[in-house]
Amino acid sequence: MWDQVTSSDRGNYGAAIALAAISFMLLRKWIAGGVCKSHARLDGRTVVITGANTGIGKETAKDMARRGARVVMACRDLTRAKNSAEYIRRSTGNGNVVIRHLNLASLCSVREFAKEFKATEERLDILINNAGVMMCPKCITEDGFETQLAVNHLGHFLLTNLLLGMLKRSSPSRIVNVSSVAHVGGKIEFDDLFFDKRPYSSLLSYKQSKLANVLFSRELAQRMKGTGVSVYCLHPGVIRTELNRHVLAWYPMLKTILSLPSMLLMKTPWQGAQTSIYCAVTEGLERKSGCYFSDCTEKDPSPEGKDDEVARRLWEESVRLVGLNNRH
Repeated sequence: MWDQVTSSDRGNYGAAIALAAISFMLLRKWIAGGVCKSHARLDGRTVVITGANTGIGKETAKDMARRGARVVMACRDLTRAKNSAEYIRRSTGNGNVVIRHLNLASLCSVREFAKEFKATEERLDILINNAGVMMCPKCITEDGFETQLAVNHLGHFLLTNLLLGMLKRSSPSRIVNVSSVAHVGGKIEFDDLFFDKRPYSSLLSYKQSKLANVLFSRELAQRMKGTGVSVYCLHPGVIRTELNRHVLAWYPMLKTILSLPSMLLMKTPWQGAQTSIYCAVTEGLERKSGCYFSDCTEKDPSPEGKDDEVARRLWEESVRLVGLNNRH
């Protein structure tokens, strides 16, 4: 009798383990989201990716190189960028991968990058504004801007505008802005963009900067109609990258508590890069210019992300802040 009970229990345990394994695989597949299925080649094309030395930027750069593109990795940390570029060249067999210094927290650095790029490169087919910071302590850049809005929005705003001429000459071309679902509930506080008057909140600042990405994409798409330049923004997913390092520094216990759940419930950098890649290469996507994507599918942004009046006002204020002659 004992043997029979034990055998039955073992069968139940085995069934439970099998069910758990299947459930885990289905959960991981759901979390992974969409995968870019385009086999488009990019031979003869030039791609610029900001923040390409780590995380989803590195995976995006690797994919672009595998498709045959000339990849320009625009990075602040040149040592890490050099190591990543060597890895990408070696793993893809594409030696046409170069690094250029770009510090998005400095308008001077952005202008220097654009000046050098236009002087040395013949074309620009895809610009992927990938770099970003998340929920960092309040810091003020050399230009007097709060860091999250400066890096996540204003630096990319200036960079994109300075490279628009090359993008137009190389058309059909694309601009891909990496935003976040965190834009939901965000607000552009025009009277206090840099938290000079109110207590600083790293979360509210991050949400404002990610909403700015969505609104910038929407307004830019309108301005680029008829030029052959299309614009997309996206939420890459919740990913295991270094982007959350400031949150973990403030709450070190979270690193231990979240280590196992993060392995189970977060995307890998490769999975997180798929929507960026999708927006960059998928054929026939031009008619979706200005749209917001997640998991390689068009999604509705938040109501705040569809406010054309705020988008136009943000554009005008951004032009003033970065000192850009409004010719676009």
